[in-house]
Amino acid sequence: MADKLYWADNYIERRCSVAQAIAMIKPGQRVFVGTSCGEPQHLVRQLAERAPYFTDVELIRLLGLETTPLTKIANKTQGQNFSIRSFYLGSGRPREVADHKRFLTPMNMSSIPRLFKSRRLPLDVALIQVSPPDDFGWLSLGISVNVTLAAAMSAGKVIAQVNPRMPRVLGRSFIHVNDVHAFVEHEEPILTVEPPPEMDSANTIGRLIARLIEDGSTIHISPGATPQATLLALSDKNDLGVHTEYLLDGLMHLYSRGVITNRRKGHKEGRMVAHSAMGSEALYEFLHDNPAVDFQPVEYVNDPAVIAKNNRLVTMSVPIAMDLTGQVAADAWSANHFSGVTGMTDFIRGAAQSVGGKSILMLTSTAAGGAKSRIVPSLDNMAVVVPRGDAHHVVTEYGAFNLFGKNLQERALGMISIAHPDFRDELFNQAKEMGLLGPEHSLREAIRGVYPVKLEAVYRLKDQEVVIRPAKPVDERRIQEHFYNLEKNDVISRFFHEKTSFAHNEIEGVSQIDYIKDLTMLAVVGEFGFGKVVGVGEYLLEQSSNLAEVAFSIDRDWQGQGLGKLLMRKLAQAARENGIIGLVAYTSPKNKGMIRLFKSLPYKTRTSFEGDLVSLTCRFSELQDS
Repeated sequence: MADKLYWADNYIERRCSVAQAIAMIKPGQRVFVGTSCGEPQHLVRQLAERAPYFTDVELIRLLGLETTPLTKIANKTQGQNFSIRSFYLGSGRPREVADHKRFLTPMNMSSIPRLFKSRRLPLDVALIQVSPPDDFGWLSLGISVNVTLAAAMSAGKVIAQVNPRMPRVLGRSFIHVNDVHAFVEHEEPILTVEPPPEMDSANTIGRLIARLIEDGSTIHISPGATPQATLLALSDKNDLGVHTEYLLDGLMHLYSRGVITNRRKGHKEGRMVAHSAMGSEALYEFLHDNPAVDFQPVEYVNDPAVIAKNNRLVTMSVPIAMDLTGQVAADAWSANHFSGVTGMTDFIRGAAQSVGGKSILMLTSTAAGGAKSRIVPSLDNMAVVVPRGDAHHVVTEYGAFNLFGKNLQERALGMISIAHPDFRDELFNQAKEMGLLGPEHSLREAIRGVYPVKLEAVYRLKDQEVVIRPAKPVDERRIQEHFYNLEKNDVISRFFHEKTSFAHNEIEGVSQIDYIKDLTMLAVVGEFGFGKVVGVGEYLLEQSSNLAEVAFSIDRDWQGQGLGKLLMRKLAQAARENGIIGLVAYTSPKNKGMIRLFKSLPYKTRTSFEGDLVSLTCRFSELQDS
């Protein structure tokens, strides 16, 4: 671009005031503005001041924090001075952006650079922010590489704010002095984002998600309150890696604690890969010249083929709503300005191709202060960002559900079970009207039961992980399969007679439980959402005595492994916490296993005979003598 060969001469010659730089913008031009926390604030303020002198200038941006209210100016002038084409609806002032939403351009983030480079959307000017040049004339885009690098390399003119506070971030974050037309030197603090307020629902979701993430996983996580809580919940993990869009304070803290090592990623090992950062000044100091950080443009970071190269890639994203069939809406909303809409599909599809990968959608159950459910019958008035076929794990504060491989009826039941209890009746009735639930399904009192996460536990038996947990409505088919697979004698021990059919109307009472008066605990082996039930323990409250009757069944291959004791202890724990005074069991005198199991509890056992059955009773207030 320049005749001079020595970059330092070009730099000195092209330094100018901010007014001179912004004056380079002509009427009718298309101007890219650097995004998110990398926004060149000094340039943008001058741009806003000169707004009355512009005519038909189109501003292009990915995500603006609106520290200088360009959107407000554009709205006031009805677009005669500015119109703003945004690839992302998130903003520090979402209502003002919503007024301008007709210029939102929905795209997967990984496709935006191609739009610039191909000149399908030609850029006349790019306003960017960079670090001072190094000894070789290279300027770092710092915390905002994303689509900014492609914009700078595609624009007719590049105007750079040179800010000494911009960290020099390693990777493909550099642009050379010779490729910039004007330099405006101005030091000011880089934009920061305050940590989101703590929410109990977010903390619960974080703990649930942590159970789904294995040691050695590579994680992608979008910004927001729920992701922040999730990162806190990952503190006990080992050897996590990072391939994500935004580096956040929570990731920095996990790296500092040794949780993130990047040693088992399988791709770019030893380095955290991202295209942007959003957080505190401490985060930006951490990024400066850090060889463990590798910033790449968005077309690389968000390429599903690149994402899939990472081992066990777990992507965690924040939608705003989902329907009963699994469709996802993900445009930004006022309480979480950074929902990650434009990169969500890229990462979900990349995770699906990663060895051991999984996608997780983090969804607080309600909005508008609890007045609205985020799980809705259908997304009639919202754009579908993730099709139902791509949605897999979804987690609310009321539980986790794996949509993958589930039919529409199973999806509806699963989504209702993790919705806020106040909305489940309505969702159930609407699902019936829509034909998502068959006539055999009835509205039971148990539909409002709150899944007791604290009863979940993981044990290792027979060199396998066994999850002991409460049953969920979506477990009905697996419980049926468990009973059908029991041997004849085990069926008689459980039901007191020969039985060859376990119909829906019987099994529904085992899976549709309220977790207080009736509780079913399962022993499950295998992948979450596809595990096999190898043991079932149940209690049902006898109202007159305030005792809970217990019953058990264990697969023949798993008998003698201690599963019955584990299930019994969990049932006793739950019954005691729910105000039940004791347990009772009825069994055949020949069922020595059941008798031993009941007497393994640390309570005095009373034995009596009722016809052909023996009755075993214990009260939690009466401990066995030591």
